[in-house]
Amino acid sequence: MNKPLRWKRVLLKLSGEALMGSQPFGIDPAIVERIAKEIADAVALGAQVGIVVGGGNIFRGVAVAAKGGNRVTGDHMGMLATIMNSLTIADALRRLKVQARVLSAVAVPSICETFSQRVAERYMEDGDVIVFAGGTGNPFFTTDSGAALRAAEMRCDAFLKGTQVDGVYSDDPKTNPDAERYETLGYEEVIKRNLKVMDTTAIALARDNSIPVIVFSIHSPGSLVNVLQESGRYTVVGD
Repeated sequence: MNKPLRWKRVLLKLSGEALMGSQPFGIDPAIVERIAKEIADAVALGAQVGIVVGGGNIFRGVAVAAKGGNRVTGDHMGMLATIMNSLTIADALRRLKVQARVLSAVAVPSICETFSQRVAERYMEDGDVIVFAGGTGNPFFTTDSGAALRAAEMRCDAFLKGTQVDGVYSDDPKTNPDAERYETLGYEEVIKRNLKVMDTTAIALARDNSIPVIVFSIHSPGSLVNVLQESGRYTVVGD
């Protein structure tokens, strides 16, 4: 018998880095397929899932290839990458017989607010996955910020931050085996300790809308369902 879901309506932030695996740039098809399967399993258990997809992999590629290119060029390439990545994860979901609808995470009040609050919610209630292409083209309003805003608009139970490590640490656990992993953490502590969870605007948006941020490893098999059922390893950021 499956455990009930602790968080049912969720917004999952997938960074470009999370889709890269160990590749220097570009996405790893095997990782995309595995993440799509994680999402499909969660939907099958009744979760309502929205995803905001980042494009950091192309930022890195631009930095290597352009070397000294201007920021505007990097931003535009990053926005393009989020569309490419979003279409790729949506296609992987459709192959698993999960309906996926690709939209934009860029805030346009006269269009997006009404759409996000009504139509996207209805799609999610019907079992469709909403995939937001997250590039904003604005260094002060990141993909994290766009995801936090969408989570608030769609009245999500939680904002899920899928990363390569299983929670929030006091230091990089890949280089420091003694790094402390936090199970629960307050928003103010994240800011005070300068912990690398997400940008301060996203943290403020989550805090102001009373939405917990759940940080976990999207690369661990079964991790998404485990988190939604309050098992596995993750960190809850909230007050």
